[in-house]
Amino acid sequence: MSTSPDSVASPFVLPGQIPDRETVEGWKQWRLTRHSFVRAPRLDLAAYQALSPRKRQLHDLHRAATHANLPLLETPMTRAVGRIMRSRLQTNALKHKPTTRAGLMITGGGYQGKTETACEIAAAFEDAWLDMHAQLNPNAVPGTRDLHAPVAYVQTPVTAKPKSTCQAILDFFGADHQRMTLPQLTRAVRTSLHDHGNRVLLLDDITRLKMHRADDQDTLDLMRAFMSMHTTLVLVGVNIPGSGLLREGRHDPRTGQWVFPPPRGHLGDDPSTQTERRFDVVHLEPFSYDTPDGIAAWTAHLAGLQDELRLFDAGPDMLTGGTMPEYLFRRTGGVVGLLERLIEEGCTEALGTGVENLTEELLDGIMINLGNDPTRDPEAGEVPSVPAVSPPRRKRKPRNTVLDDAGTPAATG
Repeated sequence: MSTSPDSVASPFVLPGQIPDRETVEGWKQWRLTRHSFVRAPRLDLAAYQALSPRKRQLHDLHRAATHANLPLLETPMTRAVGRIMRSRLQTNALKHKPTTRAGLMITGGGYQGKTETACEIAAAFEDAWLDMHAQLNPNAVPGTRDLHAPVAYVQTPVTAKPKSTCQAILDFFGADHQRMTLPQLTRAVRTSLHDHGNRVLLLDDITRLKMHRADDQDTLDLMRAFMSMHTTLVLVGVNIPGSGLLREGRHDPRTGQWVFPPPRGHLGDDPSTQTERRFDVVHLEPFSYDTPDGIAAWTAHLAGLQDELRLFDAGPDMLTGGTMPEYLFRRTGGVVGLLERLIEEGCTEALGTGVENLTEELLDGIMINLGNDPTRDPEAGEVPSVPAVSPPRRKRKPRNTVLDDAGTPAATG
């Protein structure tokens, strides 16, 4: 449905200071504004051309902002993660017993939406928890200033050790941690979580903690200390089970579960076993293109993404018709973050050149460069390999061609 030219204004503002989710106030600001962006209205070309030059310029800027702020779309994989995480957060938050709360590990490759999925679910939990308690901390001491922080989000430092991880948590709450030993830091973390009524501690990029270093036992001790703080510990990272953080594991494709080898000695004697038994591990995987169901899910995701775009010459099947689904899978390997980067930069090119459409030819000229993100640690696996651009185009198979994991047509019998 097209909007009339007279109703077009500029109902958006250019981004100001981006909220820092790693502080109490920054997390609150992000949580309260995370769905506030207003997308550009839909106009057909005739309505656009009827605008004044200034309004056309503003509308083009609004379209560019829309493509730069594509929403987090639910996928079958994030839906499964969300179901488990929501259940775990609610169950643990309602416990009255002074028992250790079972944790959750969200693992997968880089750019697969682990962080944004976990933050969105945690924010929705906090919205509901605050409403339930009239925005107040039910455990606050009478007569003191109430600062309620049901959720804390912390990125593990790039050069992470147990002490620096504790310091990052205390920084979230604005607590002093100068010249503290590791036991003192751990106690200070426990105090901050309790005093702020915390129910969820999100530790992102947790595999930056390296188990082969001399601090490995301190790391396990730290994990166990966190798990006894009556808050739900959610660890997010690349290949957590295989990292050695909680003991080497492997992913069994037949069951979709992570399998850990038997511990040495007696079951109750292995500290790592005590830790890993208290976590559920969920794997946020990329899309697949090797089954009819996988192809259908990928195509449905492309349809949802296309609905967010504002290009005048985009047909109803711009991303879903012909060989485009297969092409996009080949370019991105089914990784949602790579797909978003490709589409975002493709839209910028389409707007700048006046093409107003996404085609394979246009996207062939877009190189996905992930080497310029200072917030990601390539050595921790946070930057995935980017599939190469397809060679010169030959006759392609239809879009329902089954592809293997490498993005090439699977052999048929």
